Amino acid sequence: MTSKIEQLIDEIEEYIDGCKFMTLSNTKIIVNKDEIDDLLRNLRMSTPDEIKRYQKMISNRDAILDDAKRKAEALINEATIQTNQLINEHEIMQQAYSKANEVVTMATNQAQEILDKATIEANSVRAAAMQYTDDLLANLEKIITHTTQTTVANYNELISNLNSCNGIVKENRTELHPTDEDDFENIALGNGDESVDDLEIM
Repeated sequence: MTSKIEQLIDEIEEYIDGCKFMTLSNTKIIVNKDEIDDLLRNLRMSTPDEIKRYQKMISNRDAILDDAKRKAEALINEATIQTNQLINEHEIMQQAYSKANEVVTMATNQAQEILDKATIEANSVRAAAMQYTDDLLANLEKIITHTTQTTVANYNELISNLNSCNGIVKENRTELHPTDEDDFENIALGNGDESVDDLEIM
């Protein structure tokens, strides 16, 4: 049976596989922040419930052992009753002791067998639940790491592009507004198109 976390992980993987690659890159993708945040929020909300579910499975181990102990005690009690009945029959006293020992031994062996089987079953359930939970958390860690790396790479690239644009803007502004000393030198050397007399005083 597919768990809620598995479904959400499948949705996240499907969403990531459907994202477009960035221009001139075959490793970086464009992620819609709102959509990935919604998927991660749903995953975060479902994780505690799934973990509680497997914790409950692990706790069932004690219930299995308690049930086995009750069955074992019932067998021993029944054997004890039979033993007492046989002992009370004086005509077959010796046979009663022998039979009683056999019954008690058989009941003890059966009780031990039940306890061993229940312990193995409970440990198997616990190990499977812990392994499954660990696998889910490993997948979640992988997705979070991948998302974090992608986000950092996109942010660094954005900052680099902004710094580059800012440098171009500064160069353009410098070309539009040269210093007053440069203007004066160009005019004095006759490099300007206008004479000193033609300059308009603002």
